[in-house]
Amino acid sequence: MTTTSTSATGVRAAPGAPPRTWIQRRLTDPFLSLLKAGLSPGSLALTAGLGVAFGLAPTFGVTTLISTAVALRLKLNVAAMQLVCHVLSPLQILLFLPLLRWGATLLGHGREVAHLNLGQIKTMVKADGWGQVLHLLWRAELGALLIWGVAAVPVVFVLYVSLRPIFRRFITRHEEAEAAEAKTS
Repeated sequence: MTTTSTSATGVRAAPGAPPRTWIQRRLTDPFLSLLKAGLSPGSLALTAGLGVAFGLAPTFGVTTLISTAVALRLKLNVAAMQLVCHVLSPLQILLFLPLLRWGATLLGHGREVAHLNLGQIKTMVKADGWGQVLHLLWRAELGALLIWGVAAVPVVFVLYVSLRPIFRRFITRHEEAEAAEAKTS
């Protein structure tokens, strides 16, 4: 059942489309525009998988540079990879300290980093400077990168294999809808 509204002139008008949600505006629409840009399902799936992997890397400040370089080298869509990377930033922040702790444990520095939190790191930077913090955390960061590197390979593979048919179906539906729209025009 459709409802209509009456304007000030007394003319009944059908309501417009419902307002778009934040997720539709910020995630779905940009991804749809990338699909319309001619990406193949395989390259889009690889872009998304690598974007997730780089988006969860336990480093700050270099993720954008590294993911851009990889996207350019593999001839993937840089904008799509950056979109996925930056959407995962909150999860990256949540995983940062646990990965540091596990990395420190892996490489033998677990006791010094076991109960470290962001407030303590901030206090250490103010008191002793970045040199002391880097000296304490370099092994933990190296271990975190090792854990991330080992975990990233199956994550990218699973995402690639599972997303490729989904994107293929979506592109087929989208092309069929465009063809039907072109017939009616």
